[in-house]
Parts: sequence; structure tokens; C-alpha cells
Amino acid sequence: MMMLAKRPRNVNSLRAAAMLYGDWGTSKAYVTGIAFTLAGYASFPLIVAMAILTTIVGINYIWVCKYYPDGGGVYSSVRNRSRTLAVVGGLLLIADYVVTAALSSLDAFHYLGVANPAWWAIGTLILIGLINVVGPKHSGGLAVFLAAPVIVVVLTLVFVAIPHYGAATVLPPSGGVKQTWLTFVGIILALSGVEAVANMTGVMPLDPGSTDDRPSVHKTARRAIVPVMFEVTVMTVLLGLAMHAVPNLKEHTEDMVRFLGEYYLGAWFGQIVSVVFALLLLSAANTAIVALVAMMYSMSRDREMPFSFSQLNTFGVPWLPLIVATALPVIVLAIEHDLERLAALYAIGVIGAITINLGSCATNKTLNLRKYERLIMGATFALLAVVELTIAYQKHHALIFAATVMGVGLTVRGVARRVERGVPEVVVEAPRVDIETLLRGMEVPAAALMVAVRGVTETLRFAVEEAKLRGATLYVLFVREIAIRGTAEFTLDQDSTAQAIFSAARQLADGVPVIPLYCVSDDSAGMILDQAATLGVDYLILGTSARSRLVHLLRGNVIQEVAGKLPEEIKLIIHG
Repeated sequence: MMMLAKRPRNVNSLRAAAMLYGDWGTSKAYVTGIAFTLAGYASFPLIVAMAILTTIVGINYIWVCKYYPDGGGVYSSVRNRSRTLAVVGGLLLIADYVVTAALSSLDAFHYLGVANPAWWAIGTLILIGLINVVGPKHSGGLAVFLAAPVIVVVLTLVFVAIPHYGAATVLPPSGGVKQTWLTFVGIILALSGVEAVANMTGVMPLDPGSTDDRPSVHKTARRAIVPVMFEVTVMTVLLGLAMHAVPNLKEHTEDMVRFLGEYYLGAWFGQIVSVVFALLLLSAANTAIVALVAMMYSMSRDREMPFSFSQLNTFGVPWLPLIVATALPVIVLAIEHDLERLAALYAIGVIGAITINLGSCATNKTLNLRKYERLIMGATFALLAVVELTIAYQKHHALIFAATVMGVGLTVRGVARRVERGVPEVVVEAPRVDIETLLRGMEVPAAALMVAVRGVTETLRFAVEEAKLRGATLYVLFVREIAIRGTAEFTLDQDSTAQAIFSAARQLADGVPVIPLYCVSDDSAGMILDQAATLGVDYLILGTSARSRLVHLLRGNVIQEVAGKLPEEIKLIIHG
């Protein structure tokens, strides 16, 4: 008998909103400065227009999340229409994440005012890559922690600037319709976060009343998107107005918000702005690298990239995608470290991906879109398509960059598919058993033990002996920890480690009823707690870990997390 648990839906609206704010919230750090550089005192109407477009795209993505509760990012949602188009969208998103990591880390050190910010950014990206080797678990909580001071700082700055708004110099756009449009396109920089949120719908908690058979995460997604969308658009507009209230303002492309803090409140507040924005920008760089790894991993699991990209290290991190995800933004920064030119590289990737996603959804007759939803989504698709073509026409270096990413990606995909066709695939389909159904059909044992193991260890042998002494059923839990969030998953037939553990457990059983339980999760402690409570075991057995203190700091201590939340009726036994 084999039990397979579904991947947990453990990304609530607060964590999703924090991750979204890491992209949208940081846009304030460079959008205002770039806008003033491009249009001077005529930039305010363009900032308002960009805020309106951001709101429209956000509303569209609330609908996307509603109709794609198991993954609404461009790569997931478009696959049922065209695998090739989905790969193109995924590659454009990869281009976006690469530039997001490069741009965010670079602007962080501009805010800190260090010499040679590009080299500081390169060194930091390498450090972030090294830290992610062990797949730190605390990025969601860290995003919440870093977002709070940024919001406080922005609200303070906006409040202090209110008396000066009446003196703001706002000029009408000059240079004609064409030049105004080109300038507007140059400041569309706050959109990629919605793709990340849409891609997380498969791990969001279900709405009340929905089921796994008919899932819905509409409320969770809406609660994540709406408040962030409101804060970002309104605060960006108000910061833009505060910027226009400064007389004889010179260009501050890389650090406009810091300058506004110094102007309205003094150098001390400027330093606070520098630190909080720099930390949030570095967090955004980390999020982009993690998203890059997840995208390449998902494409590899779907055989759209070499299968070697899906191989995990001992911490559940796809090691080859991590190397690529760290190296690419470093290469970009080594070649290009002008913020305005990087912004164009960013825009062509994210707008292209969003355009493909919305166009596919708007024309998908199988989606039960309401008439007004389909109409607005189609209009948004058309507008963004024109924006994408404009960037390609105006920014040749951005077009070359996007074409290079897609060319290399499609070539690798073609090679991977040819290799895959030459290797016969043998799949042993493991029986999937719903836990609740299984429990209803089982007699409740006199005692039930669960042991969570990572290998064939003394803890497994101890658990078998304990079950034998107590005459109990033994659940052997193996959690395949994947330190990314996505739609692709490991299966038991592909997991040789789990197969070896379950085989050893059966050999050691000697009459003990052993039920193997296989799970895939990015949170081992949460999954152990969930399965122990669901199965109603009497004892939970865990083995001590020999991991270093640094690894425990980054990953968390599973025993401590489980012990702190385990129901009182379940006794914890720690072996070793």
C-alpha cells in the first residue's frame, strides 16, 4: 500500500502580497527618477498614465488567477493552447527575471551611494547565489519584514510633502504624440510581479467552499494583488508630484526617492531611505533569482529544457538552474550597468510575457470569462502588444537581448527534445490514494507511529523496533523537499532515494504493518505536521540532524518547528 499526498497550498495572501511588493514596491525606487530624466517637469502625466496601466494589468491578473487556480503564469496557462508559445512566454519571463536581478541589485548600491555600484552588485548576486545553494526558507517572511519599513518611509515622505504640492510645476508633454508615447513606454517598469503571483496560484490556500476537484483561489489572489496595487500606484503618483514640487530639480535617475527624503526631511532621512530601499531592492534581486530557478526547473520537468536542469541537491535546490540564474544577471551587469538601458531590457521581457498570457486568455473560448472580462483583457492585450512593438522598434539593444534569450532557449529546447526522443521512457505509475478515503476504509490501529526520514538511517530502524514493541502501524514519511514554488513536481517513480527508503522499511518490517507515505513540499516541517495530524498518529519519531548552524539559520530547524506546533495528543520522540 502506498500513500501519496498532494503538494500543500501554504502561500497565503500576506506572503504572496509581500513577494509582489518586492517587485512593485521597488519600482518606486527607479520609476520616478527615470521618468524625470526622460521628461523633466512634464513627467507627472506620464507617471499617472503608468499607474493607470499598472492598475488595469493588476485587475486582469486577478481574473487570470481566478480562472487558473493551479498556475496562471504565462508558461502554465498558455501550455494548453500551444507548448511553443508557452515556451516563448517562459523565455521572455526568464529575460525579465535576469534583468530584474541585475537592475534591482545595481540600484540598491546606487541608493547606498557606494563607489563602483556595478561591482558591488555583481559580488552581491554571487553571494545570493551561494546562499540559495541551501534554499533558505525565510524569503516570504523576510519580504514582509522588509516591506513594512519601506511603506512607513514612503508614507512619511508623502505626508511631509503635502504642503508643497500646490507649488508643483507640472508641464504638459512636449514633442508631439510620438515622442510622448515613446517616453511613456520608457517608464513602464512595474509589471512583472503579477506574473509571479499568478504562477503561485497552485500553492495558494483554496477559497472557502472550494475543493481540490473544483479549486478556487480567487479571494486569496485578490487579497494579495489589490492592496499592493493600490499602495504602489497611489504612492508612486504622490512621489511624482512631490518630485515636481522641487524647484530647479536636476537628474537623480538612480536615487530619486533618497534625494526627496533629503530635500524634505534632511540628510538623516535620506540615509534611512537609502538603507530600507537598498534592502528591499536586494530582496527583489533574490526573489528574481529564485523565480528564475523555478521557471527553468518547471520547463525541465516538462522536457522543454534538458532534464539535467531538474536534478536537485541535498537541500532540494535545482543546482544547475541556480548556477545559470546567478551567472546570467552577473553577465548582464558586466556588459551593461546603465539604469535606463537596463530598464528597456526589463520591459521587453515582462511586457512580452504578459502580452502573450493575456492574449491567450482573452481568446481562449474554453474559459468561462464574462463578456466584460474578455473585452477588457483583449483591449489590454492589444495595448501591451503595441508597447512591446514600440520597445523593439525604439530600443534595438533590448530587441537583441530578447532575441538572444529566445534564440538560445529555443535551441536548447530543440536539442533537449531530440535527446529525449532518443531515450525510451519507462514510467512506473504509483497508485494514488486519497488519505481521507484510505483512513475511512481502515480499522483504527491500537497505536500508530510515524517516522519522518531522509535516508536509510538508524532512526528508521529504531522506528520499526518501536512499532514492533507497541504492536503499532508504522507510517514511513519521506518528504521530497523542493525549495521552489511551481507547478512541476517530483513523482515517486523518479525518486530513487524514496524508493530505497521504502524498500528498506519493508525489509526491516518483520510483521510490522508499514505504510510508506511520499510527499513533495517546500516546507518539510509543515508537511510533517500536516500528515501527523491528518493520520492521527500517537507518536512522531524524528532523527537529529548533523547540519551546520549556518544551514539551520538559513533553512530553519525542522525539529524545533515541529515541536513548537505539534498537537498535544501526539507525542514526539527524538532519536539520536
